[in-house]
Amino acid sequence: MRIAKYISNAGICSRREAERLIENQQVKINDQLCIHPSIQVKEKDEIKVNGKLIKNIQSLRLWKLYKPVKYICTNKDPQKRKTIFNLIPKNYPRLISIGRLDYMSEGLILFTNNGDFSRKLELPSSKYERVYRVCIRGIIDKNDLQAINKGISINKVQYTKIYVAVEKYLKPYSWLIVKLKEGKNREIRKIISFFGLNFLRIISTNKLPKEPVPPVIKIFLLFSISLVLYYKVYYFPVYKPHRKALIYSIDGR
Repeated sequence: MRIAKYISNAGICSRREAERLIENQQVKINDQLCIHPSIQVKEKDEIKVNGKLIKNIQSLRLWKLYKPVKYICTNKDPQKRKTIFNLIPKNYPRLISIGRLDYMSEGLILFTNNGDFSRKLELPSSKYERVYRVCIRGIIDKNDLQAINKGISINKVQYTKIYVAVEKYLKPYSWLIVKLKEGKNREIRKIISFFGLNFLRIISTNKLPKEPVPPVIKIFLLFSISLVLYYKVYYFPVYKPHRKALIYSIDGR
């Protein structure tokens, strides 16, 4: 395994940050200065970062968090807005968010301690299905629904077909279920706005109505990740707006 990846998998920092540590001569392998991030290391090698010995590589873990509105999905924000990482207790290991939600969107966000796993889920080739509940003002036309489900082009950007269905009407509002696999930037907002409809709310959800298997479990089935799910969830209160927002450890540890 490359040294930069080894450091990242140990939960010290991201792979890019590990490369900077190596460039700054802050990494040693068996008490010898590491000179390049591509150097291969083995489990028996002794790796030190800033003089501290790195312990065994962390096993793959997964967490889920309910993201409130007005939180941005990034580690740091130049505009000083609150980020989803402000919701994570300080005693947690370094976590990596899987995917993003818009600033004004809310709902399920997944975290992992493994950068490779995060990237694998985010790739369109993973075919991982994302599910959203969308509230709009008014009623969406059946012809517009059919057009969205077939795939459309907006401002020379092609959006592949996505599943959109009306969940319920609560005049003057409509709740839609949206399922997509691509996740282009602000895709749902752009598509709905293209048809002249006004957004009120977008919620990332962990399951469709009456769907028996939550996507969190689907992830493990999809990628054949051999993790044991105990269905014993540890949770920690991290935010209290109109409801309690919690971060859950999914593997029971």
